[in-house]
Amino acid sequence: MTTPHGLALAAAPDDSDLAIARATPLRPILPLAEQRLGLAAEALIPYGHQIAKLSHATLASLGERPPGRLVLVSAMSPTPAGEGKTTTSVGLCDALNRRGVSTAVCLREPSLGPCFGLKGGAAGGGRAQVGPMEAINLHFTGDFHAITAAHNLLAALLDNHLYWGNALAIDPERVVWTRVLDMNDRALRRIEIARGTDPRAVPRETGFEITAASEVMAILCLAEDLDDLERRLGRIVVAWRRDDTPVTAADLEAQGAMAVLLKDALQPNLVQTLEHNPAFVHGGPFGNIAHGCNSLAATRAALALSEVVITEAGFGADLGAEKFIDIKGRQAGLYPDAAVLVATLRALKYHGGASREALGEPDVAALEAGLANLDRHLSILRRFGLEPVVALNVFAGDSAAELARVEAHGRDLGATVVTCRHWAEGGAGAEALAAEVVSRLQGEAPRVVPLYGDDLPLAEKLECIARELYGAVGIDLSPAAREQLARFTAAGHGHLPVCIAKTPFSFSDDPRRLGAPEGHRLTVREARLSAGAGFVVALCGEIMTLPGLPREPAAQGMGLDAWGEISGLC
Repeated sequence: MTTPHGLALAAAPDDSDLAIARATPLRPILPLAEQRLGLAAEALIPYGHQIAKLSHATLASLGERPPGRLVLVSAMSPTPAGEGKTTTSVGLCDALNRRGVSTAVCLREPSLGPCFGLKGGAAGGGRAQVGPMEAINLHFTGDFHAITAAHNLLAALLDNHLYWGNALAIDPERVVWTRVLDMNDRALRRIEIARGTDPRAVPRETGFEITAASEVMAILCLAEDLDDLERRLGRIVVAWRRDDTPVTAADLEAQGAMAVLLKDALQPNLVQTLEHNPAFVHGGPFGNIAHGCNSLAATRAALALSEVVITEAGFGADLGAEKFIDIKGRQAGLYPDAAVLVATLRALKYHGGASREALGEPDVAALEAGLANLDRHLSILRRFGLEPVVALNVFAGDSAAELARVEAHGRDLGATVVTCRHWAEGGAGAEALAAEVVSRLQGEAPRVVPLYGDDLPLAEKLECIARELYGAVGIDLSPAAREQLARFTAAGHGHLPVCIAKTPFSFSDDPRRLGAPEGHRLTVREARLSAGAGFVVALCGEIMTLPGLPREPAAQGMGLDAWGEISGLC
């Protein structure tokens, strides 16, 4: 492999995601958009040769077009081995296009924190990737930086208001708006600010969260247009007065400047798969601490421009799929026409008790035990009215007998299990999955409905999810969480949906309880109001909104070679 100047690259192994991405030439994005989506060059704002944004004018012009069909990709509970939900979404998009079905994929943008921490990149894998892989995984079009800046501008305006006399009578001890950064840094979770000798300064304790957890991120991903964006920003609650009345970003006159920072970021990003099919990569809320879906603007644009749109929701069906339907779907009136549930032999064995080191080895007992996790996720999607296709993502060396066992188990449950090899073969490896999805889309549209009604009290909404989806017997509210939910309800926000922030590795709030635990109680330690985004967040167990780095961060294996090419990014 060589650089564009003909110099030899000291690159990654030939089968690494980075090496495969570099070995696949991408097409110029403007001609590709015209050929595949019917978009003229003036409808796009190019960011180099292979990335573009859809302009606001283009988004407005698409509103009258009839939408295509939407396919939601979810998965069983994640494991350290990775299940390949993004890879499956990309592979399915490529496979449908191979069948002549005009298809686009809608994904979230990767966060720098996980890229340099433990997870690595999030642009798919193998021959089922979106590109340019390095740009997408790093700074991309600056959307995350714009969200970080807008969030922290609001924090600065809030502290400036306190400094200059606090005319809004904010209780400094009840400021709830933190700061954010797009990096894993546990040392910043709790900090003290405004210390020193300035008599006007108002010292207080605060902290940082990761940008993906910011309410501004959620607002960007749920806003219909620029007007809706600014209205939602104005509704953000930043603090409370001593009389329990909220102080909003609009009270601080902050929403206009925040919208200015986010104007370009609201425009969806268009890239391509390695097989040159359209991919919208926009927004990046995590599914374990936020609502876990790509932007509504990108989803609507893709549906207006394609026959079928593939989109993923973060982590398992208990988190991402539930939030897609109960939050994004409820707000936008947008529900899936079909669903795919991703599983792997390795994940099944892990949830059946196998050690991480032995996941590649045959283990019938662990496989059988782990099937309960798949069954629970299948039942969750069925609870919403969806009959998913189970995509069994095949790893090299997987046992044919174990693959057949999972297929037979699916038949016993009345579910279709399809083996997929898109990581190694691209779209060709997911054609059987594509055929099954097409057959679902040709049938009667499912009746998808949210899990609970708007009128149910906030605590009962949490209890409904815990009992009906997690297998819990109930919830335990801390005194602080109980008081917070009561305050939010008194302030007129009791009708909002809830967004549970918990470990993605278990149906409980304990990441060590694998498989399909039952009889547990979900502990809610804190509740947070996201009035602009339109939901209430419940923090459960020991979940953190600013992750830390592992003992050996991925960043320590990254660098540049003699020609400035990146190494170690995966």
